[in-house]
Amino acid sequence: MNYIFHLLRRYPISVILFMVIWYLCFFTPPKTPLDNISFIDKWVHITMYGGTCSVLWLEYLHWHKKINSKKLISLAIVAPILMSGLIEILQEYCTNGRRDGDWLDFAANSVGVILATAIGLLVAKWRARR
Repeated sequence: MNYIFHLLRRYPISVILFMVIWYLCFFTPPKTPLDNISFIDKWVHITMYGGTCSVLWLEYLHWHKKINSKKLISLAIVAPILMSGLIEILQEYCTNGRRDGDWLDFAANSVGVILATAIGLLVAKWRARR
């Protein structure tokens, strides 16, 4: 229980954004004119995960002066990618056909995480120079 309060205190925006991702991945999206744009949903996935993980990196860097590589790799890279895979599996097998699991969505989510990692590393390097 203490760990949950720790996460909420140190990473409040990230926690909210991850909750929003879970919600968005299980509701049925309305039809919009943007549906006609090729691969729009993949761009949305890249943006969701890239934005959320970028915020996670920024919150981590705010609270930690020294980077713990193992913690960052597990918290900001591995965990979101595993979560993405779990969501795709749950969409495929637990939504009664309302949502389909899509491995291209998983790949787009992973690209977002990797882009956020690149941004986080650049910010960490910039901060170290100051």
